[in-house]
Amino acid sequence: MTELEEYLKVAVDAGMYKMVISKPIGKDNFRKIVVEKKEKFYQAACYTEQQVFHQNIKPNEAVDAIFRLISGKYMQINAWDGSREHIILISKKGNVSYRNQRQEPGDAKPGNDSHNRKKKYLLNQDTVIPPLVDMGIFTAEGKIVRSMYDKFRQINRFLETVEDVMRDYPKDRLNIIDFGCGKSYLTFILYYYFSEVKKLDVHIIGLDLKAEVIENCNKAAKKYGYENLHFELGDINGYKAPFPVDMVVTLHACDTATDYALYNAIQWDAKMIFSVPCCQHELNRQIQTEQFSLLTRYGIVKERFSALATDAIRANLLEACGYKTQLLEFIDFSHTPKNILIRSVQKKIVPRAVKQRYLREVERLMEEFHFTPTLYQLLQEAGRL
Repeated sequence: MTELEEYLKVAVDAGMYKMVISKPIGKDNFRKIVVEKKEKFYQAACYTEQQVFHQNIKPNEAVDAIFRLISGKYMQINAWDGSREHIILISKKGNVSYRNQRQEPGDAKPGNDSHNRKKKYLLNQDTVIPPLVDMGIFTAEGKIVRSMYDKFRQINRFLETVEDVMRDYPKDRLNIIDFGCGKSYLTFILYYYFSEVKKLDVHIIGLDLKAEVIENCNKAAKKYGYENLHFELGDINGYKAPFPVDMVVTLHACDTATDYALYNAIQWDAKMIFSVPCCQHELNRQIQTEQFSLLTRYGIVKERFSALATDAIRANLLEACGYKTQLLEFIDFSHTPKNILIRSVQKKIVPRAVKQRYLREVERLMEEFHFTPTLYQLLQEAGRL
């Protein structure tokens, strides 16, 4: 066992609940890695500038797994066990030093879902939340139905993703458009959270193409007394917003419907965008390449590459239009497979050189694979590129 492994074992054996791995060596490594103890495993969150990748680690494999993640790649490790902070420093020559010190109150407090601590969610588990009761997630008394705990957790995870960019929101009024709202489970939760928990003057319009869905959603909003939540029958393409739009939400809008939603959000100067695309068929139909034919030879590879390329292009175009954009892992609360969540927050200024760099990357991909994404066409025709 190496010296580094020995010090990692000291921290893990002491009951480490959190570890932060920082000071990467070289630009190819993750910006930082955060390892947190969950109920039955450790979870490593590996951060790039715009993405987060997660990896679950078995407790009996923690030392080996963490060592593989960091060996020769990072220069500092801080770990906390509740009473002591463990500090491991690694020089550029590979020399390792270790010390521990008394953990100060408030330093990297243990995760609320580890050991016997009760997880604190954005939604109060002991409050009657009517939409959650109707969904069967809460009992009539506001208690979580045991078999629905995963869904409750996933709803909260979505709210946390939104709250991350809402902390510095300067206004007390919030206008939201939800494209392709469907049965609107998350729309109702967003309205409840912003109006009842955050105490904002929130106005939400949900838009969908199914008349029956819209009728049922409006009935539910009236039943809950959500006066500023309305649902309308209409197409994403060409929709005219009745108010200045602060946030656009589009969850599972199919294929190019996502592109029209993102385009409208940009045109409206929306401050925040949350989009979970699905059914990305457009590029899959167009893609052709001789140099990289390996990526188009096998159907499943072609499909997945086309979907990933679609979202990467969307992210770059949003950056070029002045939005700091992240692509995050997102698990829908209806237990659909993992998806990508596009989270964009408007920036004040985008240097021309930065805009051109993001745009050139998209155009080189378009040239190589002979496709033309809808969002690129829309923004170009509007003079936004």
